[in-house]
Amino acid sequence: MTTAIGTTDSAPVRVGREGGSLRDLRRANRREAFNVLRIRGALTQAELARATGLSHASVSNIVRELSEEGAVGVTMVRQNGRRAYKVTLNPDAGLVAGVDFGNRHMRVAIADLAHNVLAEDDLTLLHGHSAVEGIPKCAGMVRQLIEQVGRPYSDLIGVSVGLPGPVEASTGRLSSPTVLPGWADIDVSAALRDTLHVPVVVDNDAKLGALAEGLWGSGRGLTDFAYLKISTGIGAGLVLGGQLYRGAGGTAGEIGHTTIEENGPVCRCGNRGCLEVLAGAPALLELLRRRHGDDLTIEDVLRRSEAGDIGCRRVIADAGRHIGVAVANLCNLLSLQRIIIGGELALAGDVLLVGITDSVARRAISIAAQHTEVTTSTLGGRAGVLGAVARALQESDQYHAIPLEPAVAGLYRSADGDGEPRLTQAKTNQQTSGAARTHNEEEAAMRVPRAPSIEAGVPKVRRGS
Repeated sequence: MTTAIGTTDSAPVRVGREGGSLRDLRRANRREAFNVLRIRGALTQAELARATGLSHASVSNIVRELSEEGAVGVTMVRQNGRRAYKVTLNPDAGLVAGVDFGNRHMRVAIADLAHNVLAEDDLTLLHGHSAVEGIPKCAGMVRQLIEQVGRPYSDLIGVSVGLPGPVEASTGRLSSPTVLPGWADIDVSAALRDTLHVPVVVDNDAKLGALAEGLWGSGRGLTDFAYLKISTGIGAGLVLGGQLYRGAGGTAGEIGHTTIEENGPVCRCGNRGCLEVLAGAPALLELLRRRHGDDLTIEDVLRRSEAGDIGCRRVIADAGRHIGVAVANLCNLLSLQRIIIGGELALAGDVLLVGITDSVARRAISIAAQHTEVTTSTLGGRAGVLGAVARALQESDQYHAIPLEPAVAGLYRSADGDGEPRLTQAKTNQQTSGAARTHNEEEAAMRVPRAPSIEAGVPKVRRGS
């Protein structure tokens, strides 16, 4: 089950005779603040108050308590010429691993709970590799990178894995193993969990790309956008109303299998004229191999296109126009703020993008087209692995014992005069105002938060400990 960004206790907390106690209220507020820091990274106290909906006084109390317990660090910063206090989770509290599998690659990143990517590496795999070879390589790289950053393996608290293809929500398995047939009917989560001895969650790579773009990339600050990964297959991650949309079975976003040509070529899914069979990387290679030979790769096509090869530029532009038909349908149906183009073919830049925007201009209703921007990913090839890191951070609440409240009972503190944290022991004083911020767990699960007003930036790789 996915973890809500808000309270992870499923029962709502109420104040008064009919509901929970003041202790329950503070427990829920404390967990809410901790979870927002865990998902969004460093925030000032004011930003934390806005993100949680809690009062500045409540946030000040919570931050003070967490700081005294060593769960967070507090530093003074200048923001817009004014003094502010930035709150960051203790990076030594644990590590998570994000893994991104593609048809021909694997990328792994190790991050701490303060959103620092400590190490990152990738490995080229055989085309159409199997789980039997991929899982041991993944486990080996995770262990190698943790050793590389000088942290004990016991610090690892969770792993998230992205796979190309629809992942069934109830089982975590590929529901249509057409991109990676060697991973068919494999319980990847269980296999890696047995190898790494930590909890593992599996998700679709395009959905993880959308999550990363919402946190650190082209989707920051947006509530309604789509991330399209265009590579061997074509998939989409949809963010609607600030939440990653999964649909009833968890497979929403399979835009590559929308019909573009009713009587077109047969797709590997069994249907005709799917977007993927017209605009996916294998389709482009098939069109160009007669001229460039059977050893042609998509990297070769991109290099030749950049060098001005007319044939390569033409097939990429045609792919863009096909993709644009599907994007126009997204605009008409969902009225998104932005469509973010990622995956290998996004490296073609304007050659692909112009074809997409031309089709959108022709086929989307004018009001929808005017309000939807089409752009390329700012995270590039890292979108999948960073999304896996983000998902692991979201799930880490299930893995890790988050401190709920101080051991001293009845320690309810009031804020100092200016609302700033006082890192010494404060006098006890019952806090009787405020209301618990609660969420429906399923509704809040996998929320892509609005970007903080300070520049958080894309996680950078930091070598060493």
